[in-house]
Amino acid sequence: MPLKKQIKKIGKWSHKIDHFIWHRNCWHQSKLVGLLILSHDSSRSPPGSHLQWNTKGLQRKQQQPTRITRGLKKHLKRLNAPKHWLLDKLGGAFAPKPSSGPHKSRECLPLILILRNRLKYALTYREVIAILMQRHVMTNEDFRLLYDTKGRFRLHAITGYETKFKLCKVRSFQFGQKGIPHLNTYDGRTIRYPDPLIKPNDTIKLDLESNKIVDFIKFDVGIIVMVTGGRNRGRVGMMKIREKHKGSFETIHIQDAAGHEFATRLGNVFTIGKGTKPWVSLPKGKCIKLSIIEEARKRLAAQVAA
Repeated sequence: MPLKKQIKKIGKWSHKIDHFIWHRNCWHQSKLVGLLILSHDSSRSPPGSHLQWNTKGLQRKQQQPTRITRGLKKHLKRLNAPKHWLLDKLGGAFAPKPSSGPHKSRECLPLILILRNRLKYALTYREVIAILMQRHVMTNEDFRLLYDTKGRFRLHAITGYETKFKLCKVRSFQFGQKGIPHLNTYDGRTIRYPDPLIKPNDTIKLDLESNKIVDFIKFDVGIIVMVTGGRNRGRVGMMKIREKHKGSFETIHIQDAAGHEFATRLGNVFTIGKGTKPWVSLPKGKCIKLSIIEEARKRLAAQVAA
């Protein structure tokens, strides 16, 4: 049908052509689509009514604006929680979301899990929140958070002088404003005017009362280290070889007390002592990884002794 006859057939009101736009539509195989926009006299038509006509019946879809979330996520699904938290699958849909801090979420253990799941001081999530909000956490016990040989967090009870200090790994050594030297530790601390002999990857012994450096351990062959990442997480041994690879990761070769040797990256190593004795006490088993057969024999011997 000719264009003039179509316009006459559209309605009984008087019409006029406002625009006649030709444009290339990429969503329809880059074909030329003619869009004829017809308007009418507002005096002869109902208010707000208008007519549009497309020669090929194709109209471009308007993209809906994407909704951008604000800030960090405030929830954590239980299946997405770190496996070393040891949460059961049927305990609910969600897991405690760790608050932001110096450590990654997979390298920390929320206080809710410590008080409720490990120490059994509370039964529910709300009880733990009430205890923490009132600052009633007084257990007269001291713990150090360590890894076991299977890469899971373990609360290791400590007493005496060991409760007064903490070992911190040095991340970087820098000069701030006015040339003031300071170092940054793995737990987010910034200590000014340290010993100039302290370098990155070294370990400092920090007094918790005065927040001052008491002693430090140089990162070198022959020290006692603990692996804090990778497949050998939680194992303790003596550093034997340090391999440097330009443009790649440095490799550390370690030998444990049982004579087993293994290797890991430099970033996964944490110095805990000099010579043959660590500065902190180790959990049961002295962080020596056993094979499946050795673990079965150990369980069998414990059952026989019982």
